[in-house]
Amino acid sequence: MYLYNSATRKKELFVPNHPDIVKMYTCGPTVYHYAHIGNLRSYIMEDVLEKYLRYVGYNVKRVMNITDVGHLTSDADEGEDKMLKGARREHKTVLEIAKYYTDAFFDDCAKLNIKTPDVVEPATNCIDEYIKIISKLMDTGYAYFAGGNVYFDTSKLDRYYIFNDFKEDDLNVGVREGVEEDTNKRNKNDFVLWFTKSKFEDQALKWDSPWGVGYPGWHIECSGISMKHLGDDLDIHCGGIDNAFPHHTNEIAQSESYLGHKWCNWWMHVLHLNTTSGKMSKSSGEFLTVSLLEQKGYDPLAYRFFCLQSHYRKSLVFSWENLDNAQGAYNKLIARIAALKPEDGPVDESVVAALKEKFCAALDNDLNTSLGVTALYDVLKAKANDATKLAAIGSFDQVLSLRLLEKAAAKREELKKQTVAAGEFTIISESGESDAEIEAQIRARQDAKKAKNFAEADRIRDALKAAGVELTDIPHGAKWKRV
Repeated sequence: MYLYNSATRKKELFVPNHPDIVKMYTCGPTVYHYAHIGNLRSYIMEDVLEKYLRYVGYNVKRVMNITDVGHLTSDADEGEDKMLKGARREHKTVLEIAKYYTDAFFDDCAKLNIKTPDVVEPATNCIDEYIKIISKLMDTGYAYFAGGNVYFDTSKLDRYYIFNDFKEDDLNVGVREGVEEDTNKRNKNDFVLWFTKSKFEDQALKWDSPWGVGYPGWHIECSGISMKHLGDDLDIHCGGIDNAFPHHTNEIAQSESYLGHKWCNWWMHVLHLNTTSGKMSKSSGEFLTVSLLEQKGYDPLAYRFFCLQSHYRKSLVFSWENLDNAQGAYNKLIARIAALKPEDGPVDESVVAALKEKFCAALDNDLNTSLGVTALYDVLKAKANDATKLAAIGSFDQVLSLRLLEKAAAKREELKKQTVAAGEFTIISESGESDAEIEAQIRARQDAKKAKNFAEADRIRDALKAAGVELTDIPHGAKWKRV
């Protein structure tokens, strides 16, 4: 399995640090508002990675943080605290806001069939871990106290920029334009590890520390939570591309300075979901959430399918037209699977293994879900009985997580009930397409059978076959496909 490593900027053969477990860390949400579907693209792709690792036999321990304190609106250590902003907006306490939007986040994940990580840890649970790390960084000279805050000293590092080729003078003070300079910093790229003084004197959540009553900076959270649950090394660290700098850069700086050795081997970054007007965000344009998709009549899994059709390292453009196309393709896929007969067995395990080999070849190539979906369609075209096809589809869906067999079974049952209730003859296209001429010939054949004109019925079947259409009788109907 080859994965692209953002730290080395190339695809590398994945070999975990320990033979018995893959340690995986995911940057979780800041729970001050609903997650928009751009945020959720990252979690979908990270979910696929975790499930594929398990699929090919790895034991995985995945940890995710919940940022419920200390994440500022700027990626620098400036700006308004997002949690405090949410509390003010809704006239609730910070902890009430955190609880409500944490629950909402995992509700959205469930609708998208995203597995909950093995460990989910709120940042507020790990204050002791942050203090331990910061104390050692102070003792070893990697951190300093100034103006009431503790800062990490980036000048102590041989290399600070990990995910890009920036030089020291390439960035503006404070990272973003329009951010005022923090005069307490020795170097403009230094970042806060612990706040005791900030512009938020009414900060709701504060704790005692060796440096005074205060609260942790954003970046220290992930280092502390990861080390608490995964120890002193990581195999894979995931997040959106916007986390690469400065968040992940600062995580590496503080973690490796604390540990004294390399911390994480692979960094996986998912690119943005953009609208036609630019990057999706909570503050601009229509706030696109899973609930909004549902209100507009879309299946959340159609959005997951939409994401899987593109590579995670490519920006993906969202539009309602693109989602319509994904919903249509997803519905047709379900219809084609519903047309397969579960009782048409036995399962040919050698065929399943050959099909699985193609699927794994796609995912082994830097998690190429687009080719993985192609391998799924290849199953439907394979020369195999229906039971074998269903077995392969069910196997692949352990990773793709589109609930294909479940949805197909429901569709099959729905069609059966409709047929029995109406006493009608049902025609099913295995590809989900509609062709009036073919359907007319199938109905003419059915009329011939009713009239006991079996010679005419056989003639129509043979004519369809000659035209490249294969016909199969089913209870109360017929299904057809092009061959």
